[in-house]
Amino acid sequence: MQILVGDIGGTKTVLAIAETDAGAIRLSDERRYASHDFASLEAVVARFFAETGRTCETAAFAVAGPVQDDRSEITNLPWAPSARHLERTLSLRAVHLLNDLEATAWGIATLGPADLEVLHPGEPNPVGNACVAAAGTGLGEAGMYWDGTRHRPFATQGGHADFAPRDDWELALLLRLQGRYGYVSWERVVSGMGIADSYDFLRERHGAGGSDPMREVAVEDKPAAIAAAAADGSCPVCAETMQRFMDFYGREAGNLALKHMAVGGVYLGGGIAPKNLDLLRRGPFLEAFFDKGPMTELMRRMPVKVILEQRAPLFGAARFAAMGNG
Repeated sequence: MQILVGDIGGTKTVLAIAETDAGAIRLSDERRYASHDFASLEAVVARFFAETGRTCETAAFAVAGPVQDDRSEITNLPWAPSARHLERTLSLRAVHLLNDLEATAWGIATLGPADLEVLHPGEPNPVGNACVAAAGTGLGEAGMYWDGTRHRPFATQGGHADFAPRDDWELALLLRLQGRYGYVSWERVVSGMGIADSYDFLRERHGAGGSDPMREVAVEDKPAAIAAAAADGSCPVCAETMQRFMDFYGREAGNLALKHMAVGGVYLGGGIAPKNLDLLRRGPFLEAFFDKGPMTELMRRMPVKVILEQRAPLFGAARFAAMGNG
């Protein structure tokens, strides 16, 4: 079975052809496009078909936004794809839309040991619910309900829940962000934009003198530049920024794990975790993840793994469609 699959985000759109056979999934003709260069999802797909010469009857798209009634509005992108509209305009027999983190959760079953980095082993041979937290451009979250036989992924918008400060520094950060953005969610601090905002706040808080090493960096490149400067020790404010970020990430991943009773595993997706494995291992992430008062021992039972395979949403979208969902 051949399926057109896509990972649709505010920054980039990735399309490929997935071939499924007895549970195995192979991707071919993978193409990456800048989302803002196109007026709609169907325009990107039309370009893909023209470039590759490929066609399919079925498509499954992982989209960065909530999906209801086979429709979605992409976060940070003025697209509002509809499965039925896509079927008509692209002459497809069936189109499936699913949240990108739900797609990532569907993709986990296709990954091998080399596709995952174990941060904390937890209990051996865990069985039970699991969850996914993915920090990147934003913060996506999904659950995986254990039905006694297999995991059944489901989407959430948990990254948009209210951020809660723990101390005076975090309260001051919250007040600054509220003044700038109004509502402040966990996504606002556990994301690329959160890294940039925390860095700016720390420079002001410390009264950092001299030139700003991030002044000439493009806005879209700033989070990665801060992380790189923290890793090589060239910028103390960058190092503190990433320590704060990892604390926030650990706390919110722990919140998600508690709410899902994720004894079957906690998976970190997105682009930030794989690029900062050393800091995840030696930084405050795990300490913050475990620090849940009377639930600390429960948290230590939960395996924590980083998804290294960035195509997990594509594999998941293919698996979702091949299993007859939607």
